Amino acid sequence: MYSYCKKLLFLVLVSLTFHFPAIARQYDELHLVKGIDTKVYYSTGHEQRAKDIANRIENASAYNYKLLGFKADVMVLVLSNDDWSKHTSFPVYGMPHYTNNKTLIIAASDNDFWKSFLPTLEKLPASLAEQIKKAYIVNDRQLSMQPFFDLLAIHELGHAFHIQGGLTMQRKWMGELFCNLLLHTYIAGREPGLLPALTAFPEMVVSAGTQGFSFTTLDELEKNYELIATQHPKNYGWYQSRLHVAAKNIYNRGGKEVLVKLWKALGSTSEKMNDKQFASLLKRKVNKSVADVMLKW
Repeated sequence: MYSYCKKLLFLVLVSLTFHFPAIARQYDELHLVKGIDTKVYYSTGHEQRAKDIANRIENASAYNYKLLGFKADVMVLVLSNDDWSKHTSFPVYGMPHYTNNKTLIIAASDNDFWKSFLPTLEKLPASLAEQIKKAYIVNDRQLSMQPFFDLLAIHELGHAFHIQGGLTMQRKWMGELFCNLLLHTYIAGREPGLLPALTAFPEMVVSAGTQGFSFTTLDELEKNYELIATQHPKNYGWYQSRLHVAAKNIYNRGGKEVLVKLWKALGSTSEKMNDKQFASLLKRKVNKSVADVMLKW
């Protein structure tokens, strides 16, 4: 037994010796944001954007640790179009996502995916058009969705929280709603000046209706989640926008305590629930507004 243990220890040490240099080499062409605990790597030419995202991730992690008593272990990659395919297999450049190796992937620059959501302001109601201009006009008076997509790093952090926290999400749409609620709760609680950038875009998408979308129900999202996310990005964006609007309404009704109650409720059972059981749990232990997402979709 002693000999076996020595051999096992040797193999572990050899594995670590080769594993960590491999990780370092994997990001050789990227740069590391210094001075923070979270490892944030970025593509050449995007240092300031990476620093902004890194600071927000750090602040959101601290805020949600105080709220939920849990800290997620994450790494962040802020990638150019050229570096995207080197570090993720996700086909749509610009779509933020969380990978199985605890990594948040964020686009470093404006892109076709973001631009596909740009509205024709003349076709919007005047009040909504004014909201869009105030929230998303950036350098040189150009309209860009970047102020919204920048905030989605916190949404992806939410996935790290519920996956690493061992929550039973029950439904794929609940995994997304949870992350949107975590995002909205943080912005409302710590950076309320960014609420227009967070809310105007989803409201615009929802107000445009569902024409041209192949999927619109929660059940369709549940059954076709991967297909919609990878092959129907605008349709997926519509679903996310509906869930962003729902998160805003939930927060407005119950404040930050709803996120805490949802965290506890989803962590209270590992059993798969049917719709009636799930709606009942959400009503009793969280807030009626959360149950209404599935009951009144």
